[in-house]
Amino acid sequence: MNFVKVALGIASMLPLASYAALGGAPGMGAASQSLLRSAVSLDTPAAATPYTMRATYGAGGVTIHEYVLPSNVVFAVTWQGPVRPDMSALLGSYFPNFTNAAAERARGVGPMIEHNGDFHIESAGRAGRFFGKAYLPRLVPATVRVEQLQ
Repeated sequence: MNFVKVALGIASMLPLASYAALGGAPGMGAASQSLLRSAVSLDTPAAATPYTMRATYGAGGVTIHEYVLPSNVVFAVTWQGPVRPDMSALLGSYFPNFTNAAAERARGVGPMIEHNGDFHIESAGRAGRFFGKAYLPRLVPATVRVEQLQ
């Protein structure tokens, strides 16, 4: 019984999910289950791939997709799940932009959509189903349509 208590105590100290902050390097946490997938069809040479996508399945059933440039910088993140992810960790230095946009929006009136020059975010949902995306327009590859990021 003591072994179980110690194991549970150690497990509670481990991070449940690891993902990158927007504009930073992708998350590489051992506690997360990640899959790397090419963003283009398999017949396209790897050198022509404008980005890779990393799917992280985290705490509370939230799926987070990181869209990573070949220079190892996250240019967009999307999320979907029964709870909203830790937006501070997800958005990193862009978190104040998120809080400012949320403060300017009337409570409970539709989705939050903020498009300013350097940071775009679309966040919506209700209890049990949250989803959204955030991206940095200056980093989005020319061949990528942000509407298709899921």
